[in-house]
Amino acid sequence: MTTPVSRRMVEVSGTEALWLLEGAAQGRLVFIQRDSAVIRPAVHVLQHGHLIVRTPAQATALSGRATLTYHADEIRMAGGTGWTVTATGPAEVITDPDEAGHYRRALPGWAHGPHDTLVRIRPQTLTGFRLAHEQA
Repeated sequence: MTTPVSRRMVEVSGTEALWLLEGAAQGRLVFIQRDSAVIRPAVHVLQHGHLIVRTPAQATALSGRATLTYHADEIRMAGGTGWTVTATGPAEVITDPDEAGHYRRALPGWAHGPHDTLVRIRPQTLTGFRLAHEQA
């Protein structure tokens, strides 16, 4: 007979949340479109306090949005441990061709063409949790 494992979520500081986010390569971009939440896979890099995200979403769906949310995590199901980080802040689609070219070379994309968008998010709200086992 196995004993059930008790798990808990431990909030991390903003500094640790940034560190976890910087160590990850993939996540999900979350935005509202036609009153529904839309979630797209994405890759990212953290540079100079900005989160640069490449995602298979149309630029027109992201342009003009006051804020965007980005979520990344690493969950180890077998052990029930890991972490989760969510960043929300003002965002803008990167339209400068030189800057966009640089990030397209640096970040692998899933789709090319109109569904390949680069976004800069300035995280203002950053939350993170570690998933851990309860200590006996």
